[in-house]
Amino acid sequence: MIIITGGAGFIGSNLVAGLEEHGCKDLVVCDVLGTEDKWRNIAKRELRDIVYPERLFDYLQTHADEIDCIFHMGAISSTTESDADLIADTNIALSRRLWKWCARNDARFIYASSAATYGDGEEGFVDDQSIDSLAKLRPLNAYGWSKHVFDRRVARVTTEGLESAPPQWAGLKFFNVYGPNEYHKGEQMSVVCKLYPQIVAGAAARLFKSHNPSYEDGGQLRDFVWVGDCVDVMLWLYDNKEVNGLFNVGTGKARSFKDLAEASFTAAGKEPKINYMDMPETLQEKYQYYTQADMGKLQAAGYTKAFTELEEGIRLYIQNFMSNNDPYR
Repeated sequence: MIIITGGAGFIGSNLVAGLEEHGCKDLVVCDVLGTEDKWRNIAKRELRDIVYPERLFDYLQTHADEIDCIFHMGAISSTTESDADLIADTNIALSRRLWKWCARNDARFIYASSAATYGDGEEGFVDDQSIDSLAKLRPLNAYGWSKHVFDRRVARVTTEGLESAPPQWAGLKFFNVYGPNEYHKGEQMSVVCKLYPQIVAGAAARLFKSHNPSYEDGGQLRDFVWVGDCVDVMLWLYDNKEVNGLFNVGTGKARSFKDLAEASFTAAGKEPKINYMDMPETLQEKYQYYTQADMGKLQAAGYTKAFTELEEGIRLYIQNFMSNNDPYR
């Protein structure tokens, strides 16, 4: 049995689809579905059970002997969430409980960290899991901080042997992920998902102006990664039980928002039209102008599959999903 927390969410539901395609059975989703269309993210899947988060640990205890792996994708993932107590309870305390449960019950634990742990990038984007290196990072928001707290605790207990660890563990620092099943995320959707309705309506794409003289408008850089690549990394980890560690999951190649917008117009068969708007003042001091994953560690661990180029990923997303009547994976 495999448990996927956040399994009806964006990355989680794509993982569930990937696991099913990989031949895995007895898939259990733990999530809150709500009153809108989030359920559609998992509507095509064959699931053993759907578990409400408050009942998760009762379910784990009942099925402890059957559980092989927990993929912990569930989190408060909004970078603008201001309730730090809610974030700490969900992203730190719950992660710690699941880590300890997996260690006690000989279950593997693969969890979502985030590139938001790197803050403004001043210390670089190298997935060094040493205690001293992690201590130098300064996330810019409470979400990134919460992921960083858990990464640091994992580093401490595994380095110093302070407590038992799961038989396999991996933390994944996802960069800017885009792809199907993110439609419920509102303002946290990827830029390409936000741009597509503007493009098909014949409007100009609207991007933030740059407030940093080193970057032109639309020249802000991100490591945009296709969600299918993220799933492939997790499936590879599932197949390689001996691999443990904290790993970046990006392409290793920063691209501009202008590149992304132009690729979106091309995929939709439209001529590019881009307008630039002022960035909200509340974001200006917390804004990252450059992210690029150092992928050397994952490659050194044995992962050799190439990552999808931005233009191809956007083409897949628009032509195979968003432009269809059924845009869900």
